[in-house]
Amino acid sequence: MRIAFLGGGNMASALVGGLLAKGFDAGSISVIERLDAAREKLVVQYKVHASAEADAATRAADTLLLAVKPQDLRAALAPLADTARGKLVLSIAAGVRLADISRWLAGHRLLVRAMPNTPALIGAGIAALYAPREVGAADRARAEGILAAVGATVWVEEESLLDPVTALSASGPAYVFWFIEQLAASGAALGLPAETARKLALQTVLGAAQLAARSAEPASVLRERVTSKGGTTEAALRVFDEERLAERLHRALEAASRRGAELGELLGRD
Repeated sequence: MRIAFLGGGNMASALVGGLLAKGFDAGSISVIERLDAAREKLVVQYKVHASAEADAATRAADTLLLAVKPQDLRAALAPLADTARGKLVLSIAAGVRLADISRWLAGHRLLVRAMPNTPALIGAGIAALYAPREVGAADRARAEGILAAVGATVWVEEESLLDPVTALSASGPAYVFWFIEQLAASGAALGLPAETARKLALQTVLGAAQLAARSAEPASVLRERVTSKGGTTEAALRVFDEERLAERLHRALEAASRRGAELGELLGRD
């Protein structure tokens, strides 16, 4: 497999690093990156080929991975319709639909769309993938293998489900960071030194997530085991119920998913 990346930003860099860590040959990776500093960093850090525009290495690739900003994708694809012919095109550009990518690539159909998240930067991400029916098992496996270099993967059966995926897992790290902030701020408000509260909040979230990941029990059972009748945890959870936090979280994800669909419409307009 030979991969050409269109865009050399943080997520592309994470994928390149993850692939190399899995034993992929640096000589089989090329990157199209218009910024001089970013190109130089990729070459120095990973020893991969990088160019300002499509070149012989791009044409020799069998996979083209789209990793530019969604609003820049249409213009970036304009000169690549001929170059993309015969290649698997894997897009990680948030919100951009495959129908629009196909149109911008003169009807190209060998397409897979994926939605990774930022923990991929440390090899702890998760990506959801979608492919139309005409994309065969070998190409699906190739796309999944690339994303698996930086974390877990799941498949969805309909492209529209990538909007709730975006709301849950792509935006999800921001919700977790916000929760850590609030835990730490509340601890400080209760009298703990700020740094102590920050460390307690951070390690609590990290440890609870690891415990949930390693347990065969659902999160609801783990929660119940921490909640003693008449105890401190029950007192806090009662407030969560009274304030309808679960309902509010659901509404927040609905808003994020809805906005993802709206952005897809906007990005695909002529």
